[in-house]
Amino acid sequence: MDPADKEEKTTHVIGDQPTSDVVVRLRTQEGRDDWLYCHSEILTKNCKYFADRLSENWPTCQILGSRHCVDVYCQELDFDYHVNLIRLLYVNIDDSGDDMWHGVRNALGILQVAVELECPQIVTACVNYLEAVAWEEAEEEEILRLVPRMGLQAEPILARLQPVSQSALTNIFVSAIRFATSSPPPEMNDLKSSAQEQLEYMITEDDDAPLLTADDNIRHEVIDCLNRLFSRFNNSVIAPFCDSAESLSEAGNIQLFLSYLTDLSWVSQILSKLEIMRELVEYWFDVSEKIVKVLEQGSSAKEVTEMKLRAIEVTSKVLEAIGYGSVILPTAKRLQILKVWLPFVRVTKPMIDSAIMNGEDGMVIKMDGELWQSLESSFVSIILALPSADQAEVLTEWLENECIRYPDLTEAFEVWCYRSKVAKRRLSLLGDDHAMTNSI
Repeated sequence: MDPADKEEKTTHVIGDQPTSDVVVRLRTQEGRDDWLYCHSEILTKNCKYFADRLSENWPTCQILGSRHCVDVYCQELDFDYHVNLIRLLYVNIDDSGDDMWHGVRNALGILQVAVELECPQIVTACVNYLEAVAWEEAEEEEILRLVPRMGLQAEPILARLQPVSQSALTNIFVSAIRFATSSPPPEMNDLKSSAQEQLEYMITEDDDAPLLTADDNIRHEVIDCLNRLFSRFNNSVIAPFCDSAESLSEAGNIQLFLSYLTDLSWVSQILSKLEIMRELVEYWFDVSEKIVKVLEQGSSAKEVTEMKLRAIEVTSKVLEAIGYGSVILPTAKRLQILKVWLPFVRVTKPMIDSAIMNGEDGMVIKMDGELWQSLESSFVSIILALPSADQAEVLTEWLENECIRYPDLTEAFEVWCYRSKVAKRRLSLLGDDHAMTNSI
């Protein structure tokens, strides 16, 4: 090839009418009709559509002027993308900078046209760009809508959206649960909170199924993390202060205690979703009296309000598991945990309500709006599962207490009254049935 010819080809410019040998007419249904003065040598080199359209084998190639004018029909929304694609045919893609795409939306629009007109070099460049850059949420939705229709050549764009293997999910879950139940420096608390939020999201069923299905290995890892959290809680807070006259506030350990209770409150929700509450229930039963004792050592309501709320959140999950039979405890233990937390909750709720309502010292307390209702239902369920004499003891104490409004045990009282009144008759009928059975 003559060097002069090569130089001439490389200097072709779109829109140069004197050197143009073909016109591309971009036309829309709305009547738009723009003429682009182009060069067949450029168009046919990197675009199969133009190569076919301008070849001698095209059915209308012998019609006068048909090889000098090519009509391309498009939607008005895609008009600029067609213009940009034709301009790119004049560019050496490999030597151009990555900024020539002018953003994700523009690259996606050009990619659509390149696939339609069969321009493999531009398709590859678009795919490489879109696969590598960050997307905004709206751009991601647009990519999901359009790219799957483009076939295998555009598939690399979707690599970041593909489901991952169970082993990869397990690995990231295990790493995250270890970090979320650890005690990092205070400056890493935001990272820890984020890990906790994402872990909860992973195992929650909403519009989509949970991302992770817990198997025995995952449950075992969660329990190990839980036990390490229990150990740190015991060693750092419970053991030093449950038998000490010094309060948490005097020792400057309020934030430490609060951080552990916050972690336990969060982990109780994870355990509930994974259906492995037994370890937490048994641990909470063992330390309940000590926790209440430490909490009652606060020097003022303001200092311990949030700590008490977090303790009640954990207690709510524990009592829910006991009350609804997810975890089975002997009668004595059910009665004991009831006697520890029922008086504490009764006294603490008004204090928490007052702090939230009055916004004491700018205090912002986050709590589940259904916490008190859920806790009350659990109390009623546990009471109604106790022997009738134990029920009578609990209900007597409730009726004599000045804080009778919460928890409202009216339902338990009504059921106990009914059962007690008809007990002799029901049991005598049962005895008659036994007698008749034995006689037969």
